[in-house]
Amino acid sequence: MDQLTIIKVMHEPVIIRFKAGDQGLIMEVNSLFFDDPSAPSGEPGKPFDGLWDYEVVESFFLNSETKDYLEVELCPSTCLVILILYLNNKDDILIFFESCVKKGLDLIFKADINWNKWNGTALIPWRYFPPGVDKMNSYAIHGSGIGRTYEALYPIPREDIESGQGPNFHRLEYFKRFSLKWIMGENWEQPASDLWK
Repeated sequence: MDQLTIIKVMHEPVIIRFKAGDQGLIMEVNSLFFDDPSAPSGEPGKPFDGLWDYEVVESFFLNSETKDYLEVELCPSTCLVILILYLNNKDDILIFFESCVKKGLDLIFKADINWNKWNGTALIPWRYFPPGVDKMNSYAIHGSGIGRTYEALYPIPREDIESGQGPNFHRLEYFKRFSLKWIMGENWEQPASDLWK
């Protein structure tokens, strides 16, 4: 993986909106369509392992006390492929995939590409969220080779970047405060999940 370098984004920013849904959180993405790299070869509407190697927008929802979190990845391609990971954080990134509680769950997701922009909408069921979500972060990734670009809502501060460090989306200490009640209302209570027992 290439060394991490922070540069200013010089294109129209990705917009991610979260909205209240009856059965879950609605995640809307509006972004430029870079078409780089080409769309993955997965079956339309089915989870695709390794989606992070393509053009993708991701949001992570964290319980900062337990370190459990949900990762949702949305791809703009006509394949409409997605990947959802449940993770218990591990300090060693090389073994973090062993900490997946569930991987490749179904997601109601649709996307359309109109010229050089794409729009996607996903319904993330409440049962997918770990209890007590209180932080989050989002990322957008596109490009190939030396043109590979990683954008973060809450990036690692420049002074915290270590020599030779590559992109790492699982640095939970840089996630920021977030509450589902900001979207659902102060009296809303997160439904219990059978997946996070």
